[in-house]
This record gives sequence, structure tokens and C-alpha cells, in this order.
Amino acid sequence: MSSRGIVVSDNDWFSSDHLFDQLYPENLRSLASLHWTPIAIAKEAMALLAPKKGDRILDIGSGVGKFCITAAQFYPTVQIDGIEQRSELVAAAQNAKARLAMNNTHFFLGDFTEMDFTKYTHLYFYNSFYENAIAQDSNVDSTPESADLFNRHNRKLYKLLKSMPVGIRLATYHSTENEMPDDYHIVAVGSDEELKCWVKV
Repeated sequence: MSSRGIVVSDNDWFSSDHLFDQLYPENLRSLASLHWTPIAIAKEAMALLAPKKGDRILDIGSGVGKFCITAAQFYPTVQIDGIEQRSELVAAAQNAKARLAMNNTHFFLGDFTEMDFTKYTHLYFYNSFYENAIAQDSNVDSTPESADLFNRHNRKLYKLLKSMPVGIRLATYHSTENEMPDDYHIVAVGSDEELKCWVKV
């Protein structure tokens, strides 16, 4: 498979973050180290979630889809979906998915609060709200810097998580943990301590 003059086999795209990131436009790659889940973290998060065949995972604030595509590659019997509010990032995710011919991951454009979380057995959250608190770190130049918006998103996620059934599993990466209800307990921590797996009890 070729992308921008690079000839790579399907599996080799996942051999390094640098190579994988070549699937995306250069203007988006500049923020890869800050906003995109590294391949190793995505694989470890999936191992902590331990999904079974037929399970469904939702990435809340999926950005360019790196977590979803990586998870889909290594767990082909699991459905991995992403919800993202920026059309440019969703388009980039869909293009990368198409280049890799993935059929077990889908990307949705919209507000995460409009998703039916009850369809999913597992969730993943790489603190996608932080960009509202620190605008200069944002994926998109027009993202407003707003502590109020950051807090409102956290409260919305808290309420959604609170409504989920007992047993739901959630992996978080660089979470402030302010969005976590008290009935979610940490059951595992990754090799990077910012990666945690929670279960609602």
C-alpha cells in the first residue's frame, strides 16, 4: 500500500507511530505527539479492557481515529467506533480507515452526548476536553479556550457514565478523573501510569 510516496504493507503501518502518522495530512501530524494515542498505549488499553468477540467499544472524542484503527487492526472480531465533533478530523479518520481497508471501525461526526452509550460494552477516553482549557494545544485553531466549556463537557460525560450499567469497562489516558463517578473503580493501571482501566460496580 502506498501513501504520499511511501510503500508499506498493511501490517507494517502499525510498526511505529512515525510510520502510522504518515497516513494523515501534514497539517494534522504536527499535533500527533500531544493528541493522538500512541500505538503501544492503544494496544495496552485494549488488553486492559479485554474485549470478547462481538463486543463494541466507543472512543469518546476519537480525533483522527488512531486509537480506533489500531484497536481494530489487533482485535478484528470487535467493533470499534469513534465519535468526534470536528469534520476535518472525522474525514482524516475515514481516509485512513479506507487506505487500510478496515471494516470493523466506524467514525461518527457529532456531539458525544448524542451517542447511545448503551450499545457499547467498553469505552475509551483520552482526555479530549483538555483542548478547551488550553486553546494553543488544540487540534483546531478555532477551538475556544474556556474553562467553563471544559467543565461542562466533564459534567456531561460524568452523567453519561453514571447512567451506564454495572460492569461497563472504561480505559482512560491522561484523564483528570473529574469526569469519573464514584461507582467506577480502577482495576488495572498500564505501564504508563496515565493509562487506567475502570469498572463500574
